[in-house]
Amino acid sequence: MCVIFFCADSNPQPGGYKLILASNRDEFFARATMSAAKWANADHVYGGIDLEPGREGGTWLAIGHSAGFFKVGALLNLTGEPKPRDAVGRGMIVADYVTRADEEHSILNYNERLLKDCTKYSAFNFVSIEIGSASQPARVKLLSNVPPTLEDFQNGECYGFGNSLPHSPFEKVRHGKQEFEAIVKAHGGASVETLSAQLMQLLRNKHKFWPDDELKTRAPNWGEGLSALNVHIEEHAYGSRTHTVVLVDSENKMHFIEETMTGLDPHGEWNKTHIEKDFQNSV
Repeated sequence: MCVIFFCADSNPQPGGYKLILASNRDEFFARATMSAAKWANADHVYGGIDLEPGREGGTWLAIGHSAGFFKVGALLNLTGEPKPRDAVGRGMIVADYVTRADEEHSILNYNERLLKDCTKYSAFNFVSIEIGSASQPARVKLLSNVPPTLEDFQNGECYGFGNSLPHSPFEKVRHGKQEFEAIVKAHGGASVETLSAQLMQLLRNKHKFWPDDELKTRAPNWGEGLSALNVHIEEHAYGSRTHTVVLVDSENKMHFIEETMTGLDPHGEWNKTHIEKDFQNSV
């Protein structure tokens, strides 16, 4: 389970942001993970890395910049769908997209190729974003594989996606999107410190948006526990173990801000990472 809210605008107002993104990663607390960092095998890419045996090298969220483009990929589980026999690990979907800048890995070509072969994976939503020059609107796509569908979304709009199909959002996603929109409207021209603090507060929201008919259908046993933006299901040692905010300002300076659990107790120690990278003169 995960949730993501974002707004991508290739030509924001002065002092604004090309990308405002906030995301929670929900996972078992014991799953081996590397915190957000510059990737050793692709030094233009930033994000966390899955270290789970058999899934090493994959990721749930990453951003890369090369050839004048920012590329963002995020993977969301589609809850409650049957798992295909011999399902292929999904984490490399994001990694392959953000690390390559050739035409084969453009947002259009990559998604169209993935769409043709997407049923070999367990159910997912794949969010992809491409932000280039100010003269071209940001491109946003969401690919779901149960059923296989590919949808386009607009430059400059606020979106929220979770672990259901985009037109049947969980209540927490619907409410979270409304709050995200309000934050962007009120603080979209504010400092990184102010904006990121507001977004982190959103991600830490423990209110349970329950009952939720879609969530009851998809997760009848865990539904109420999963109904908060900030999930904590103590008996299963599962929940929102990573909060992430990614900001790219109008001058191509990126801030990757992550708070992630260091142990198995969400009330214990958290590791805080703030990566700054100026891509203003990068090609």
